[in-house]
Amino acid sequence: MNIAFLSLGCAKNLVNTEQMMALCAAQGWTVTTEPDGADVAVLNTCGFIDSAKSEAIDHILSLAHLKEQGRLGKLLVAGCLSQRYQLEMLEELPEIDGLLGTGSYTDVVEAVKAMEAGDCPTFFGDIHHTAEDGQRLVSRPLYSAYLKIAEGCDNRCAYCVIPSLRGRYRSRPMDSLLAEARSLAEQGVRELIVVAQDITRYGLDLDGTRQLPQLLTELCKLPFHWIRLHYLYPDEFTDQLIDVIAQEPKIVKYLDIPIQHVNDGILRRMNRRGTKAELEALFAKLRARVPGLVIRTSIITGLPGEGEAEFDELCAFLQNARLERVGVFPFSPEEGTPAFAMTDRVDAETAQKRAELLVDLQSRVMDVYNESRLGTVLEVLCEGFDPAQGCYAGRSYADSADVDGHVYFTAAGHIPAGSFVNVRVTGAENGDLTGEVEE
Repeated sequence: MNIAFLSLGCAKNLVNTEQMMALCAAQGWTVTTEPDGADVAVLNTCGFIDSAKSEAIDHILSLAHLKEQGRLGKLLVAGCLSQRYQLEMLEELPEIDGLLGTGSYTDVVEAVKAMEAGDCPTFFGDIHHTAEDGQRLVSRPLYSAYLKIAEGCDNRCAYCVIPSLRGRYRSRPMDSLLAEARSLAEQGVRELIVVAQDITRYGLDLDGTRQLPQLLTELCKLPFHWIRLHYLYPDEFTDQLIDVIAQEPKIVKYLDIPIQHVNDGILRRMNRRGTKAELEALFAKLRARVPGLVIRTSIITGLPGEGEAEFDELCAFLQNARLERVGVFPFSPEEGTPAFAMTDRVDAETAQKRAELLVDLQSRVMDVYNESRLGTVLEVLCEGFDPAQGCYAGRSYADSADVDGHVYFTAAGHIPAGSFVNVRVTGAENGDLTGEVEE
């Protein structure tokens, strides 16, 4: 059979998709990313916030249209949207032929066989106990891949549904992670992106100790060129972890540290640990001990209780902190979360406007940072020739895959995708850098 896979949402979701792809390939089935003409399409969904839910439903309807035209056989919907709305999915979207929850990714082969036999399988396994150590069929360009070191989350932020969709925090055994990382390196991966809902908690559920420094030290012994870290909870940093980040040359000096807000009252409402003063102290400490550090964070505007004073405090913080990368999102009230029940809501239009104001503010911060790179030489991971730009495109250490900008550059000869080159920066435009390969 021909099985098409489509993955929405985060990198962690993509890893689950790649696990399902490997299971189907092991059956001798042809695995593809093109649903047109496939016997079965497997859509791995995100159900985190309203925009993600809308995107997933749009994809379901698009695949349903292929079915109506006879260009697709069956449709299996997996992931967070299935887990969150398992009772409603088949009733409201009868075009779906089967469902997999987040506790049942490893049931994909059984589900496909059931659909082919004319059944409508609905598998919803235990989200607190999932198989995370199986084979993967890496779907990204092979020079870059994710390593998911844990599943689930114990942080219980007031606005977030992830614990109810993904279960308790569960660290994967280090031996298993190193074996998977070794396999990825052997396949040619040059950039390893370490991911989890919170990588700083790694190991706490295993033996009560934070094991991320030891894991990173072992990963750095493998033949990767870059090791990138997503996502680090701000109050879980230890001096040992900072030392490893600073001293290991393979760990790129780019840290994704979601803070969500800085006003102490809003942070408490979010059920976030720590205070604004502690965030400022952490960033100052990291900058002092990790030269050239680029910090990415995420911010939520419009949480219930955020007035003009709280928003102004947030703006002032971002202007002063000069964080190089910031993702901004208006608050999305999600059923089943404590924030959904908060009564003093900010209207959606105001939350959106505040998000846009922060994006404008941050764009000026980014412009200043990019201008500071003019004339410097950056190591760039080439991602191939971009016909639209008429030159090569790549990323520096300051640019993570799929979330940041690019470095566009010219070269005298051919540069294979996955190669690292030194680029002298000659320009900056719309958040991206331009330059030429330094011979």
